[in-house]
Amino acid sequence: MAERASLLKDLRVLVVDDEADILDTVEEVLDQARVDRAQDYASASAKIKRNNYDLAILDIMGVSGLKLLDEAVDRGLPAVMLTAHAVNPETLMASIRQGALSYLPKEELAELDSFLEDLLAARAGGTPPWKLLFERLGGFFDQRFGKGWQDKDRAFWSEFSRTYAVGKGLQTRMLKDETVRSRGI
Repeated sequence: MAERASLLKDLRVLVVDDEADILDTVEEVLDQARVDRAQDYASASAKIKRNNYDLAILDIMGVSGLKLLDEAVDRGLPAVMLTAHAVNPETLMASIRQGALSYLPKEELAELDSFLEDLLAARAGGTPPWKLLFERLGGFFDQRFGKGWQDKDRAFWSEFSRTYAVGKGLQTRMLKDETVRSRGI
């Protein structure tokens, strides 16, 4: 059986993190993509405004990642949030609300390429990317956040699980996505 072509091949990706070793690792893991790097909010914001990317990978802490997420969504740029210190239910919910494509703990960085391949394939096939995240990392979140962690924000998670897509965050991103708008959706 023929192997499918990588969805990462020649993908233009902006990676933003204040730690140079994380940027090096991501660039190494995404060796098939064309990676552009930024280590601070100001240069990342300028790059988002000035360049066209297929995907952004944004650290939450140290570079104002959630603020950058708003800018990426405004430009129709799909973004994956990457974090170590901000792995908590609040930043996970904020990422969803603000329109991130997904959320990935840095502990899973070694799997970034396969995660992004699956994420991009799911997105192209109409499968909600967040569904993929919870299928792959639901156990990680349960272990990290504790049993019943979603109970504190039951209304949010009930709405989240009830909808096909991720509610307001996905709708916000979709309304800014030219490929969606051009189809009259």
